[in-house]
Amino acid sequence: MFDYKVKIGLVAMRRNATDRPKCTFLNWYSAEQRGKRFVDYIENNFATDSVSFVDNKGIGIEDLVFDDASAKEVIARFKNENVDAVMIINCNFGNEEAAADIAKALGKPVLLWAPLDDEYYVDGMRPTDSQCGLFGVSRQFQRYHIPFSHLPCCKVESSEFKEGLESFIRVTCMVKNFKGMRIGQVGTRPAPFFSVIWNEGELMEKFGVKIIPINFAVIEQRMKTAETDYADEIAEYEQYFLTNYELDDLTPRYIKPMATMVAMYKHLFEEFNLDVISAECWTATPIMFDGLAPCALYGLLNEMGYMVSCESDMHCALTMALLKCATLGKGKPLFGEFTVRHPENKNAELLWHCGPFPVSEKAEGTRARLVNQRAWLRAKDGTYTVARIDQESGDYMILPLVCKTTEGPNTHGTYLWGEFEDLQAVEDRLIDGPYIHHFVEIEGDYRKEIGEFCKYFPNLKVDKTIKN
Repeated sequence: MFDYKVKIGLVAMRRNATDRPKCTFLNWYSAEQRGKRFVDYIENNFATDSVSFVDNKGIGIEDLVFDDASAKEVIARFKNENVDAVMIINCNFGNEEAAADIAKALGKPVLLWAPLDDEYYVDGMRPTDSQCGLFGVSRQFQRYHIPFSHLPCCKVESSEFKEGLESFIRVTCMVKNFKGMRIGQVGTRPAPFFSVIWNEGELMEKFGVKIIPINFAVIEQRMKTAETDYADEIAEYEQYFLTNYELDDLTPRYIKPMATMVAMYKHLFEEFNLDVISAECWTATPIMFDGLAPCALYGLLNEMGYMVSCESDMHCALTMALLKCATLGKGKPLFGEFTVRHPENKNAELLWHCGPFPVSEKAEGTRARLVNQRAWLRAKDGTYTVARIDQESGDYMILPLVCKTTEGPNTHGTYLWGEFEDLQAVEDRLIDGPYIHHFVEIEGDYRKEIGEFCKYFPNLKVDKTIKN
């Protein structure tokens, strides 16, 4: 299972220059005071249950890294602490050699920041050239082929800094969990769905993704033992369905099998140490289990943090995992496909599927129903990232879009009406390929994070053909 906690190493730096008196150019004292202030501010204001920091205090002179020796000490500390990313802080000019050595040795996402040079003396002197050093450090990163992110020059107390650092934290979570992801493959694709074909070997070679095949004989065997093994859990899940949904007359006899399958899938995740599952759903499951439909139970699994993509769509499973990490595990990715255009609004689209949205994502003041085991509900109003990873001839790309919910006709299943800036451009791009109708939606706009994430995975390109 994914680890949504992020640990970031903070490296305060100065140039390896001659010490000069206070109130003169590039003096050590000003850099030292800035370094202490910036590191303390970051640790005191951005540490949470999900985010922690490791600093370089005690390394270098007055807690500033400035040469090869102090860089080696930082590398050793950060490796020992197993940091997930590094933030380079130019406290005056910074140190391009040490910064590149640290970033190269750790191989983690890097955030480069130069605080605003805002101190000037009456005689015309200034103590720092932090932005100037930014270009030297970034050029050294380029020579070493080190991918990095950049936070614009700003004050540490500013909203710009807050937004930039929090965005990088999200990117770090995405990078940390994507490589080496373990995806369960339950069953095979539905026979007519050539559109969801994928390449297991390429996913392993390009991204380190491991596919764990689980055939339906295993599912059948686990379902037979689940009712006894997980009786307490099953009773809890039964109550969940009965409490949170209005039931039609076809659904009640399936409540216990639905709850049993929820428990079975939950323990399947844990038994095989899976991060996400790509499952065959509406053909094999009803045949094997007396008409049982898995749609709504996927919604409950999503509620519990266990993601399952429908219709054996491996690329949607990847996308669900990526967007979940962009929210530090707090969001719930929705499997909603491009289905029909709005009958009146030329830029609005029905993002729909037969029933897998979790009930917690239901629009306020609306109903949640189970109709022949499928959830019927409309998703919350708001702004959604809409994205899909796909590939053509070994070239992998991700199309990140954004929409805002809008009013539209009531319909069955789980859905939202999403308004795009130019829906025709979206339709044209999907038809040109390599994309299909299956997309993933999640509350919030994470297009920036997706773009930064792709810097660290050169085999995955951001599709920038649509300006939205």
